[in-house]
Amino acid sequence: MSREARLTESGTELLARLGERPSLKSLELPIFSEVGFPGPGDVVELHGAEGTGKTELLYHVLVHCILPTAQGGLEVEVLFVDTDFHFDMLRLVALLEQRLPGSPEALVRRSLRRLTLVQCSSSVQLLLTLRHLESLLCGRTALGVLMLDSLSAFYWTDRSAGREDTLRRCSEFLQKLVKDYHLLVFAATQALMRAKSGEGKALAEAAVSVDSYRPYLCRAWQRMVTHRAVVGRAETGRDGGPLFSLASCSLKSRRTWQCHFGIGEGGVHFV
Repeated sequence: MSREARLTESGTELLARLGERPSLKSLELPIFSEVGFPGPGDVVELHGAEGTGKTELLYHVLVHCILPTAQGGLEVEVLFVDTDFHFDMLRLVALLEQRLPGSPEALVRRSLRRLTLVQCSSSVQLLLTLRHLESLLCGRTALGVLMLDSLSAFYWTDRSAGREDTLRRCSEFLQKLVKDYHLLVFAATQALMRAKSGEGKALAEAAVSVDSYRPYLCRAWQRMVTHRAVVGRAETGRDGGPLFSLASCSLKSRRTWQCHFGIGEGGVHFV
């Protein structure tokens, strides 16, 4: 394919790119209430050690997006890219049923139709998925949110195989999609680098402030992020379940905020 052909944009692609995406004004996440809510064109990174609630936080946002407006949702289509192969459809259905008590099964099914799930087993597959996403966006104007769980899944395998450049290419193409189609992106990344601590705290305990964030992914990704939430285990809650700490920040305003949340049968609850 010639360079001229690659640069050609069809009328359909132009309308999809310039047309309005679904409104996300109601996506007022408590974790960003004091620093500024993310919106179309923003990139949110959820960062923390394994087992600190990152996937549950993504489910929390996902449910709010795909629920009907009559039930407090946004009716926004979401593409969820699962690279850890941890996506639990039964868990998602249970969370939807918690938000739709007494509702017919058909309502849950209609909500699930707003979700597109893709699983990638390598960074090369992830890059191909992102490249295919552009054609998907042309025909799906209701698609407004992209979730990645997680972006750091292939870090060590790519590093050992000498493919560090693949993540940079993924990030650069993702940035193009965000800019052209006004997507809102949520991506989980795992804390691989231990934060320095003279008291020898565990990483999950140390990751409770924005300052504890240790960047290790490519600069192309670091430049994209507009909001960041660093999560870690805090202590045991009153109900005996785990309690998690969260420090959020807007990289635009430089404002920060801290809160705690727990995870129960009904999903994430903030305390």
